[in-house]
Amino acid sequence: MSNATPPGWYPDAAAPGTDRWWDGAAWTAHTRPAAAPQAFGPPEPVATAPQDLRLPGPAATASGNGGTAAGRGATRIVALAVAGLIVVGAAVTGAALLGRDDDGERPEAGPSGSVTPTTVTDTPSPTGSPAEGDPKVLVDQLNGITLPIPDGWEKPDRTVEPVLTMRTVNSYACPGSSSDFCYHGTVTSRIASATDITSAEELAEHDIATAADGAYEKNLVGNRIHGGIVSHKVLDSASVSVAGRAGYQVRWRVETGKGPGGYVQSLVFPSTIGTESLIIVRYAFDAGPDGPPLSLMDTITKAIRPIGDSATSGGAGSSIAP
Repeated sequence: MSNATPPGWYPDAAAPGTDRWWDGAAWTAHTRPAAAPQAFGPPEPVATAPQDLRLPGPAATASGNGGTAAGRGATRIVALAVAGLIVVGAAVTGAALLGRDDDGERPEAGPSGSVTPTTVTDTPSPTGSPAEGDPKVLVDQLNGITLPIPDGWEKPDRTVEPVLTMRTVNSYACPGSSSDFCYHGTVTSRIASATDITSAEELAEHDIATAADGAYEKNLVGNRIHGGIVSHKVLDSASVSVAGRAGYQVRWRVETGKGPGGYVQSLVFPSTIGTESLIIVRYAFDAGPDGPPLSLMDTITKAIRPIGDSATSGGAGSSIAP
């Protein structure tokens, strides 16, 4: 007699004005501005709101949102009476039911990731990874991996594209654009979607052009940056082991119309959880003296770990210098 809350974006109580992605079983690390359009994120599921929370017992019903107003009122009265008995009657053994009579409101993610979503009692509470609060670790709960954050890099609270991101702290005006800001180094993690490709090698070969265009051709709002890509050279295309999984990486050196150009890489490997869907980790490093060393791409790749990997505390390890 229960309905699980469907996957979707729900308000994050720890960060007002921010939504957090609930995957149907647990809270993830993916966030977005509350007012952001849905075009860049996972689609909002078409589903009815979760049922009203009902107290268990012989007087309770399981009628859900279709119950009468009198029935819902009686349920609230019973809930308040039981709550009062729990507080006042110290000798009475009871169970405190966490939640609220939501009348269709959506669940909220709490600051510790332990808030119970507003559903019936058999829905698990979202729990965070031990590395979740570590400023040196990027935790991708949706894909079950962690990535180390190098010195001089950050994991921003919000980004234009709602994918897990880390980047260099300092930004600069993009070459060829007077209104856009660029970063000398950016790494993102995302699940492969809108594709039927199941081979890591094939997907990496297919994704690299998209990764290059997003970093050095046009940004998400269509503004041309860096003067556009004028040519590219393949530096690497090879199999690689990532978090104990067989993956594949493709790396390009791109020349741009303005600025020093840069290096882009698409790294693809199976997730360590669930259906083992393919994960895409994209790298974009500026060339020239201000860009991160190219070797840092390999350092980050080797330090990607499954969440909960006790050998490295989920990928934290020692500090990585750029």
